Amino acid sequence: MPATQADSLLDQIRDWAAEFGFGQLGVADIDLGEHPAYLRKWLDAGYHGSMDYMARHADKRAQPAELVPGTCRVISVRMDYLADTQAEQVLDDPQRAYISRYALGRDYHKLLRRRLAHLAKRIEERAGGGHYRAFVDSAPVLERAVAERAGLGWIAKNTMLINSDAGSWFFLGEIYTDLPLPTTAPQQTKHCGSCTRCLEICPTQAFVGPFELDARRCISYLTIEHRGSIDPALRPLLGNRVFGCDDCQLVCPWNKFAQPSPEEDFRPRHGLDNSTLVELFEWDEDTFLANTEGSAIRRIGYECWLRNLAVGLGNGPPDPAALSALRSRMEHPSALVREHVAWALTRLEAA
Repeated sequence: MPATQADSLLDQIRDWAAEFGFGQLGVADIDLGEHPAYLRKWLDAGYHGSMDYMARHADKRAQPAELVPGTCRVISVRMDYLADTQAEQVLDDPQRAYISRYALGRDYHKLLRRRLAHLAKRIEERAGGGHYRAFVDSAPVLERAVAERAGLGWIAKNTMLINSDAGSWFFLGEIYTDLPLPTTAPQQTKHCGSCTRCLEICPTQAFVGPFELDARRCISYLTIEHRGSIDPALRPLLGNRVFGCDDCQLVCPWNKFAQPSPEEDFRPRHGLDNSTLVELFEWDEDTFLANTEGSAIRRIGYECWLRNLAVGLGNGPPDPAALSALRSRMEHPSALVREHVAWALTRLEAA
């Protein structure tokens, strides 16, 4: 494909991406630079905890052509998701449940994947062929590394991708293709400067250092990825965070540039942006399944939902409603739930 034709096609692809609601699009080649070596070092340190899939597919993460043979380019897109919610006010109220902002609305996986599939179809029709595979956090893809290489931002000290115009409140998606599109230049500088707010605010001190996260201490890992007992030493540090954690994003100066997303599907549902711990803990399993239909929250299951909420209640004030709610679960069929309920009751009764 002649260079002028390729440039014209890329301009057209950017216009289509904007039409589908993506805030930015870039193109990376399949050389991910220093990122594969960093991944191996991170895995060797055991920082991935029980996320065995991270190690199991490490080669495919590091080499896009291993995941999809024939790939020579990766199209990377971002979609902003921030809803206009009062995150700090919820965190400051120990009786309310804090849910990571990305999970308040509908599950982003299907929405982004559907839009990416439409985008890929248009590219195929315009280019007259080619192979395209769309991914949204559902395959062994080093999505932040790809996005950084594609010029969508830089991987910051909190290991999030930050964009100088949009902060970090966005999802990423990729299209693997054999179409030799022109690549977009990555940023040459990580614009964190001397700022260490994200490292200092982390409730569990999960950052070993700048750009290095021990997931085993991360609240997002503990409340979402980890399915067993939460380390008793870490439970008091979770506060009222019952699904994920946004602290390192909330204090990032670059997020002053983030704008609320226009996507209706990302708006909070079922009052999850302002619910009390007791209200959510009293959901039975049918209510949980009904209220998390089409939500990223459902993936942790009802048992871990109660586990997380029990910890949140144990970190709150010993009011009668909290004590009553916990006592109602003392004989729960799940040993995991009973363990965390007992821990919470011990704390509240002692208080």
